[in-house]
Amino acid sequence: MLESLLPIALFTFSTSITPGPNNLMIMSSGLNHGVSRSLPHLLGICLGFPAMIIAIGLGLGTVFTRFPLLHEVIRWLGIAYLLYLAWSIANTRKVGSAGNSRPFSFLQAAAFQWVNPKGWIMAIGALAAFTDSGSEMWLEVARIALTFFAVGSPCIIVWMLFGVGLQRVLTEPRNLRRFNLAMGMLLAASIIPIAFE
Repeated sequence: MLESLLPIALFTFSTSITPGPNNLMIMSSGLNHGVSRSLPHLLGICLGFPAMIIAIGLGLGTVFTRFPLLHEVIRWLGIAYLLYLAWSIANTRKVGSAGNSRPFSFLQAAAFQWVNPKGWIMAIGALAAFTDSGSEMWLEVARIALTFFAVGSPCIIVWMLFGVGLQRVLTEPRNLRRFNLAMGMLLAASIIPIAFE
């Protein structure tokens, strides 16, 4: 059991701790809104992504195999939405003014997982690598989803707390503008490999 969990945990850690749309957005939320206002966003990621893994693992993947155009539509909608979010973050001028002055809600963050290109790559990669069609698929899918919750959630929390910590450093409005511009550009750049795959 431990031997099978270790590779999944390592995969989860390496994909969850590295920069991507979720991490950059939760860091920006931590910076601009603080911990308590960012908690729904955080929980939406931590619960929404494992739910997406379960949905894909237990049948939605078959829908996308039969209708690849649907997957392409979702991918391009996700790219467009990420570009909009990158523009919103880049144009934030002061703490608490990100986008419409409200952080993502739980449902917005959970729904975002479905248009997050890196999330799709992570979910499909984990399911392809750590499931075996000859065994109890539902058990393997549940194990992957729980690992993403248990190992991935602390990684997301680290990014949020990093953003909160930056509040003390970025007290100068000019530096905050530069930081938000850099985060917006990084978020936009994070989709380039996915857009041209």
